[in-house]
Amino acid sequence: MTRSTTDEAAAPPLPSPKERRRLREAKSLSEEQVAEAVGVTRATVRSWETGRTSPRGRKRALYAKLIAPDPEPVPATRPKAVRRKERPAPAAEPVSVAPAPAPAPAPTAVAPAAGAPTSAREPVPTGSPTPEPAPTRSPVPASASAPPVPASAPPPSEAEPAVPRLSPDEAFDALYAHSAPGLVRQTYLLTGRRSLARESVERAFQLAWHRWPEVAVDRDPAGWVRAAAYEYAMSPWHRLRRVHRHPDAPPSEPARRALFEALLDLPPAYRRTLLLYDGVGLDLPETAAETEASTPAAAGRLEVARAAVAERLPELAAAASPAEQSELLQDRLGGLARAEHVPAPSPARTVRTGSEDKARLWTRAAIAFVALLIGATALTLHTAPTHYEQPVSPPERVGGVPPRGGPQKLTPQDLKLQKVLKEQLAHGPERLVPRIP
Repeated sequence: MTRSTTDEAAAPPLPSPKERRRLREAKSLSEEQVAEAVGVTRATVRSWETGRTSPRGRKRALYAKLIAPDPEPVPATRPKAVRRKERPAPAAEPVSVAPAPAPAPAPTAVAPAAGAPTSAREPVPTGSPTPEPAPTRSPVPASASAPPVPASAPPPSEAEPAVPRLSPDEAFDALYAHSAPGLVRQTYLLTGRRSLARESVERAFQLAWHRWPEVAVDRDPAGWVRAAAYEYAMSPWHRLRRVHRHPDAPPSEPARRALFEALLDLPPAYRRTLLLYDGVGLDLPETAAETEASTPAAAGRLEVARAAVAERLPELAAAASPAEQSELLQDRLGGLARAEHVPAPSPARTVRTGSEDKARLWTRAAIAFVALLIGATALTLHTAPTHYEQPVSPPERVGGVPPRGGPQKLTPQDLKLQKVLKEQLAHGPERLVPRIP
C-alpha cells in the first residue's frame, strides 16, 4: 500500500481532459498513434481525453511525455557591452516592470468570467456583459537581467491589486449570475421547450454546487455547467413526461420560425454541435471534446447541420464562404435567443438550498435503506432454524402388498383344551437345585 501511494505521488501531473486533447492535436497526433505509442487501445485514449479514466504507472509517464508541450525557445542574450551600446540609458526610457505574480486564489475563488468562450466571435447572449480580460504582460526571459525600476513606478502591490478572495457561496453566486440567464436561452434553442430549459439549467447548477470543489478548480467552470445542462436537456427520458412531450409554439415571425423548425428537425448531436460552434462560439476541438466526438466527426456534423439549415434559410445558402455562413448563422441564433421570452432562472440561493436539501434527502434515504437492510438481516438470523429437520411426507394408500401374517383364531376345541391345561398341574421330575457345601 505504501509503495502504490508513493508511486502515485511521484507520477507526473496531467492537464485537464480538454487540454490533453488540445495538446495531442497541436502535435498532429491521432488517437491511434498515441494508443500505439503508449500500448493501449484507441478507446482507452478517448476515455483519457474525456475524463472518464486516467492513466497510471508507466503508461501515465509515457502519455505525459508524449503530449507534453514543446519548450519555448529562449531568446539568445547579447553581451553586456553590445546591450549597453544599443540600449539607451535607463533614465531616458521609461520601463514598465511587471509585478510579482499574486498567489493563486483558493479553489473557491472562481471569477465569473472564467467560462467565457475562447473564440474571438461574439457568442449567443448570456444575459449579462462579459468583463474584459486584463491585459497580459510578456514575462522577462530568465537569461536577461532585470532593468532598474524608476523612482516614479508604484510598488507591485499598488500597481495591480490582488484578486479579492471569495467564499464558496459568493463564487457560486457570481458564476450563476453570469452564466445562468444566457444558458437558459441556449438550452431553449437546443430543446425548443422553455420549462425544460430552465429546469435543465437549475439541475446543472445544483449538481455544480454539490461538486463545487471539483467545479471551482476546473479550467472552464461555465463550460462544466453548460455540458451538464445540455446532457440533462437532451435526455430521451423526457419524452415520457407529458409536459415535455411536445415543443413549445414556434415564433410568429417567418424567418425566426423557419430557423426554429430547422434546428428542431436536426438530430440532437448535430443540433448541439451547431449551437456550440456557431452559437456559443467554441472552436472545433473544444466543440468535439464537449460532444465526446473526434474533431473530423464534429466537422462533418457541423457541415451537415449547416446544409440542413441552409435549405430553410436562403440567405444562409447564398453566403460566399463558410466564415460568412458562420457569422450569419450566429447573428440569427443570437436574434432568436434574444427575441423569445424564456423564464428567468430561480435565485442562486434557492438553487444552492435545493441542492443541499436534495443531498440531505438522498443521504437520509441511504441511511434508512442501510438500517432497514441491517434490521431485516438481524431478524432473519434470529428466526431462522439452527438445524435441518427433514419434513414428514404425507400418507399415501399403497396397493398390491399382502396382508400382514399372524396366529389364527382359536376354535372352541382349542379354547377347551387351553382351559384344561391351565387347571391341571404339570407332573414331572422335580427341578434339580444345586447344593452349596
